[in-house]
Formats: sequence, C-alpha cells, structure tokens
Amino acid sequence: MKLTDLIKDLKSYKLYNLRDFSVKGISCDSRKIKKDFIFVAIRGTKENGLNFIPQAIKNGAKAIIAENIPEYEINPQITYIKLKNIRKVYAHLCARFYKNPSQDLKVIGVTGTNGKTTVTYLLEKILKTEGKDSLLIGTINYHYRDKNFISHNTTPPAEEIQFLLSEAKKDSIGYAIMEVSSHALSQERVSDINFSYAIFTNLSQDHLDYHLNMESYFNAKAKLFKMLSSQNKAIINIDDPYGKRLLRLTKAEILTYGLDKKADVYAEDIELDSEGIRFNLITPSGKIKIKSSLLGQHNVYNILAGCAFGFLENIKSDSLKKAVEDFLPPPGRLEEVYSKNFSIFVDYAHTPSALKNVLLTLRGIFKKRIILVFGCGGERDKGKRPKMGRIATELADFVIITSDNPRNEEPSKIIEDILKGIRKKNYTVIPERKEAIFRAIEEAKKGDVILVAGKGHEQYQIIKDKIIPFDDRKIIREALKI
Repeated sequence: MKLTDLIKDLKSYKLYNLRDFSVKGISCDSRKIKKDFIFVAIRGTKENGLNFIPQAIKNGAKAIIAENIPEYEINPQITYIKLKNIRKVYAHLCARFYKNPSQDLKVIGVTGTNGKTTVTYLLEKILKTEGKDSLLIGTINYHYRDKNFISHNTTPPAEEIQFLLSEAKKDSIGYAIMEVSSHALSQERVSDINFSYAIFTNLSQDHLDYHLNMESYFNAKAKLFKMLSSQNKAIINIDDPYGKRLLRLTKAEILTYGLDKKADVYAEDIELDSEGIRFNLITPSGKIKIKSSLLGQHNVYNILAGCAFGFLENIKSDSLKKAVEDFLPPPGRLEEVYSKNFSIFVDYAHTPSALKNVLLTLRGIFKKRIILVFGCGGERDKGKRPKMGRIATELADFVIITSDNPRNEEPSKIIEDILKGIRKKNYTVIPERKEAIFRAIEEAKKGDVILVAGKGHEQYQIIKDKIIPFDDRKIIREALKI
C-alpha cells in the first residue's frame, strides 16, 4: 500500500517532505522498523518515542508520524506527518495497512478485572466443540490451530493485533477471541476493531497505579461497550454494580448473566465441592444441566459468560454442555499441581477480589488448613497490597509472604506495604520465593492445602531489569522431588 493511500482519510495534519513509497510495515517500536517502514513516535509512560526517531531512520523508516516534530531535527530525505490524537491514528493506520481484517471475523472482546483468561479459553472450547476455529489473544499466549505467537501483553499493540487478525483471516479462521485490558482501551490499541461481541466479567481494584481511581478504571473498561453499534452484542454480568452501569452506556443488543434470576442467563440449584461445579443453566430458550470440573463460585460466573455467548451464537445445547464438561482450567488458574497427602494449587490471583475468591473456594472444599504463599508485584497498584495482606491472613490459616515480580522496587518495601493491612499473627516473611514455596511444603500436613498465588502461568520473575526463569509449578515439583 502506498503511503498516500494509507493516509488519505487522515484529517488535520501537517506534512513535511512528502515522498510517496510502498509501505512495508508500521510500528511504534523502533527496534521493529525495517526498510520502507513507518515509525509512529508515541509518548509512553516511561519513554518518549521522539527519542527513538534517529534509530528508526537508521533501521530504514521512510516516514515518521508524531504529535510534535522539532523543526531542527527534520531530515529532508524523510517524510514527516505531524498530527494530534496519535494513538487513535496509529490504531487506524494499522487496521488500514492490514486491510481491516476484523470486518471479516467475528471478534469477541472480553474485559473485566478477573476471569478474562478462563472465559476466553472457554469460548475457544465452545466454538471448537461446534467445529469452529478461533484465534485467541490473551494473557497466556496468542494462538490458533497449531500456530503459536510470542506474547508480551494481555492485549498487544495495535500493529500486532491487526497482524494476528490478518493471519487468522488468511487461514480462514472465523472467530477472534481477545482479552481486552483497560490499558489497551485507554491507549486506543483496539479502537479500529469491529467487535461483534463484548463481554464484561466484573470490576474490582487493580491497576490504580495507572488509572489512579476506580472511576477512571471503569471508564476505560466502558470504552469497549461504547464502541459497539446496535448490530453488536454485549454480554454483561448484572450482579456486578459496574455491570449495571454498563447497561446504560452501550447501543448494543444486551444479554445479562448472573446468579440473580433477573438475569437473562442465570444459574440455579448450584452445588460446589471438590469434584467441581453442578448447576442448572437457565437461558431464554430453556434449561441445561451443567457439570464442570472447575472449582468455586467465581467459575460459575465464568461458565455463565461462556454459555451466554453460546446462546447468542446459536450453539447447540449438546455442544454447549459437552464443551463445559470437557473444559479444563487454563494454565495457572487454580491449577492443581499435587494431590496426594495434601493438595497444592497455583493461581494467578493478584488482586484483592481474586485472592478472596480463590481462598473462599478452597475454604469451602478443604476442611483442614490452608497454607498460602503470596506477594505483590512491584511498580504496580500499591493500594491493593495492605488489602491483600488482610484478606490473606483472615482467610488462610498460615501465610508466607514473599516476593512476586518486584521489578525495580525493593522486595522488602513491597512486603512492608502488605504488612500494613495485617491484624493477625498467622504469617511469616520469606522474601526468597523459592525458599517460601519449600517452607510451605515442609509445613503441610495430611489433608492440608497449599495455595501459591500471584504468578500462575508465568515462567519468569522480573527482578530489576532482568527476567529470570521461574515457574511456581516447577519449583513445587522440585521441592517434592517429582
């Protein structure tokens, strides 16, 4: 695609040194720039893209797009485009470059604080049971069929999203299922995607280091539903107060779900135990008996979200039932690693509500002690640390407070913040995570359950600027010598 064709519908921009050329790629990462690429210089939370213009040109960029271009830096051999609202423009140009692939796919966006990964994996399973392939973009990985792509973010940058959608379209994949983070929404990464469906799971405290307050956090999530037209569908958890607010903010056709019978899709006669979940699924078209190996009430909500989609997508009842019954939890989501003399679970819970949900689930199943190993991530929402400390010590019998991904914060300072919320003395502090896991296993007696929380599927630990291999599940097996 020629540069002039790519930018022809942009408005209110200033052009310097126009030299038309066939655009081979577009990116906001100067390291990805190659010959005949466009570099979009975006100011991030830590770095200013303007500082990387020389590197982008050296790597082969023929055009630079930025909100501010210092006159004295202009290279006469390079085309410069100066404009406002650069993140939105960037998403638009990426979509145009890849020929708007979302127009030819059914794209399902799943947003909320907790449950996104489980819901997206369940949607993939539901579609697969009906013989339909889907692209999945999320926290754990990006994949379809036997193709896997490297993932770094829950929701990748705009050019990666459009590339993935384009690849799926080429391979005749009919659906794209995407975890949509609040960061991605506030940074316009998904602004030029045609979402056929949007699903809201819940909202509780997280990411306030970025959004500053819950209202801003909610408004970021709400953007997904404001994007929808009357031709699209919104699936909303009506039990969540923020879900109720979303009902007034979208033009889409709405289907609600929850435990309350006022919902369009709801569960009744719920049974929860160590074998899993059983309930009657009530939809506008009838009742389905549901049985799942997933644990806990929070997973009832996740199953309801998936089944609500299945209902709107006209998935056969038998296929829906089979998909839920055959579905196994995604990696690191209440994943059982050991279950002989005592049980050990690994879970990604890294918010107050997620930690509370998983501890309450285990408390309802196991009658002996719960031993918890957890920490909080560095350079992230500090306000949730004392809340998680209090939840941990109130709901677990013995807590080992340790390091998570400290990043550039001192682990001792993070732990100090956690301790501020604690009122009981049923804890110890072991900053070294491997040592903490070993200690938990040494502490366990027959019938106890150990929960190692916070990192889930992650296979690394971020300390300072280093990414060190670390997998809670491998450490557990090492400690058990299995």
